Amino acid sequence: MCGLLTFISANGTAGLFKGPIGEAVEHLHHRGPDETGVELIDEDAVLAHKRLSVIDVASSHQPMWYAEGRYVMTFNGEIYNYKELRAELQRDFGAVFRTDGDGEVILAGYHHWGPSVTSRLRGMFAFVIWDRAERRAFGARDPFGIKPMFYLQTPQGVLFSSEKKALMPFVDPRDIDEANLSHYLTLQYPPEPGTMHRAIKRIGSGYQVVFDPGQPHEQAQPVTSARYYRADFQPRPVDDPRRLYDEILEVVRESVRIHMRSDVPVGAFLSSGIDSTGVVALAREFNPGILTFTMGFDVPGHYNELDVAQESARDLGVTSIGTKIGAREMMEELPRIVWHLDDPVADPALVPLYFVAKKAAEYVTVAIGGEGADEFFGGYTIYREPLSLKGVQALPQSMQSGLRAVSKVIPEGVKGKSFLQRGTTPLEERFKGNATIFEEAEKQLLMRRYNPAVRYTDVTGPVYAECQGLDPTTRMQYVDIYTWLRGDILVKADRMSMAHSLEVRVPFLDPEVFKVAAKIPLDEKVPSKIAGQTKHALRMALASVVPPAIVNRAKMGFPTPTRVWLKDEMFAWADHILSTSGAGEYLDLGYARKLLHEHRAGTADNSRKVWTVLVFCTWFAIFVDKTLDPGIRRADSQLAAKPAVGSVVS
Repeated sequence: MCGLLTFISANGTAGLFKGPIGEAVEHLHHRGPDETGVELIDEDAVLAHKRLSVIDVASSHQPMWYAEGRYVMTFNGEIYNYKELRAELQRDFGAVFRTDGDGEVILAGYHHWGPSVTSRLRGMFAFVIWDRAERRAFGARDPFGIKPMFYLQTPQGVLFSSEKKALMPFVDPRDIDEANLSHYLTLQYPPEPGTMHRAIKRIGSGYQVVFDPGQPHEQAQPVTSARYYRADFQPRPVDDPRRLYDEILEVVRESVRIHMRSDVPVGAFLSSGIDSTGVVALAREFNPGILTFTMGFDVPGHYNELDVAQESARDLGVTSIGTKIGAREMMEELPRIVWHLDDPVADPALVPLYFVAKKAAEYVTVAIGGEGADEFFGGYTIYREPLSLKGVQALPQSMQSGLRAVSKVIPEGVKGKSFLQRGTTPLEERFKGNATIFEEAEKQLLMRRYNPAVRYTDVTGPVYAECQGLDPTTRMQYVDIYTWLRGDILVKADRMSMAHSLEVRVPFLDPEVFKVAAKIPLDEKVPSKIAGQTKHALRMALASVVPPAIVNRAKMGFPTPTRVWLKDEMFAWADHILSTSGAGEYLDLGYARKLLHEHRAGTADNSRKVWTVLVFCTWFAIFVDKTLDPGIRRADSQLAAKPAVGSVVS
């Protein structure tokens, strides 16, 4: 895995930027500690790269050149079908390769196939190619957004980067996008394509981008983008469920097989659920000695997955390496975790993932995980909600209006109130994605400058519009793929692993796997006759390879005991942050402290709300106020304080 930073000049002055780009790419050192490449390509381009050597370790250096110097590329990711594409390019075009890696396949593919190369790539990727003959930059991001790509357009040119922090020296840190702050408080992450800084954007998953600086002394055109991939669900009835299960098992097995391609050791994350267990069970077919890693907390009860995961490892005949943390480690590491995130993401599951990745990195360079199975196969419990609400939703609109009025007068906490409210609310208004933190009325109390015109529907509305005609559960899956998955799940998978120079691969998030998942009918995802079950077809498909006790186990997903700790061990720490943070410029931290004290008293479970504010305060102190040193690397901390770089391009 790697980190890229590319500058394309709008006025032929790239030479002025080699030094600043070389400094800024050091913010990405954790993404690629093996090699650093910074090259002034010509008067138009500076390409910088940090390499984590995984495939073709001895070669495949970047920036990478092709076609006698016409093209040069920086690339982050892995192309799992590179061997097959390489053979096809050699057969059809006589393509010549100087390396044995996957990166050169992208360059050869672009040379011979043009922009359509992105539709042929099976993997996770973000790359930028500078075409010196056409004076054009072409870039792309993988179909599901596994790998990140940020960009910043300025009068001097465009910068592309694997992480936002490498672009921060070139912007005003106080230019916060308050609309995305509002979305963060609702969703627990700032949604794509924006970030928490107004000037820095993200390239969308499944998008290509082009930047043409034009002729010298002409005004450069803005970055243009085009979508090359969309997740197209087409559920259909099945005559033979067993055949469907076999098809799922084989496509997942094949995806795991090619995801195991590596010239360095590969391990796996193992929790107590069927997704990671299934991946490990299939991975051991290709590597019987695969190491697995899991995480637990020093809190009694359901917060500890170690026992179940290690039992599964014994059943599968693989080695399990566990790690356990407490509240102290969580508090100490939060600044480093938030620094790696770039933007605040208030998912507490970030913390165990950070620590399990740290442990895995002591043994392997690559780990595989189970991300994406829930979104593809219907794994979240909330996906069953349309079944329970079906009776109410089928009533005439006049009756629904009456029931909605009744729900408003029922006191809070009375059984049935929430059911009536949700049952009489259209899907587009009740499902915001997998997490909802603050409601609008609460944000009015919390935000200093609450804007009622900014609503979560600004984010979800366009996504719902793309999946009209599908059943409600499948629409929820689609919304999650384009909000929750790429805004939360994949951000934490990428940043928490790369924090330790560990590459994480996700075999479920594969276009070939999605082709099969896309056609699964509703009753094979959330069967009406099996109470509480989700992703039924996937469970049946994996039943022959995972331990029987795991097949119907409810999802846990590295649960974090913040609810418990904020009442006791973490209370004083949290209260101090809320009492002293400079983020009070944007949030009423007195209101946040009230939520914390209510939580400690046990009158309400405000743990997720308090955690959301704490993460924002920590982010603000690191990236805006710069009053908190996360203690990553001394060189990076000094770089972050350099104001001169920001004056070059702003």
